[in-house]
Amino acid sequence: MPQTRAEMEPQAAAVRILVVEDEAFIRFAMAEALREKGVSVVEAASADEAWQYLTAGGSVDLVFTDHRMPGSMTGAQLAARITTQYRIAVIVTSAFFNDLEWSEPIVVKPYNLFEIATKLVKEAMKIRQKESGL
Repeated sequence: MPQTRAEMEPQAAAVRILVVEDEAFIRFAMAEALREKGVSVVEAASADEAWQYLTAGGSVDLVFTDHRMPGSMTGAQLAARITTQYRIAVIVTSAFFNDLEWSEPIVVKPYNLFEIATKLVKEAMKIRQKESGL
């Protein structure tokens, strides 16, 4: 009998990723690619919206954020706030990045959607396993 997606990726269902992207098509495409892998996805159209979600008690394992967005903060500023105040992994993406507030590696746009979605799921699952002591 063929296995269902939940049986093949049982831990992915427990993983939650926050996708922060002001370009609706890019955000939707990434969110759908992650959902196809069994991940729970929260979407935000700006760093401000993502920050509101987190400060309201929203729970995620990983944040994937664009850098250049409208609003009061960039993706790098959001990432810096998150890593200062929460124990949440953050991955920043950008087509053009020249910010000194984020010294971690970034995912350069354009990227292969399915390749990056797979990497995000693996990273989030690794974080989840580490937190649960597995």
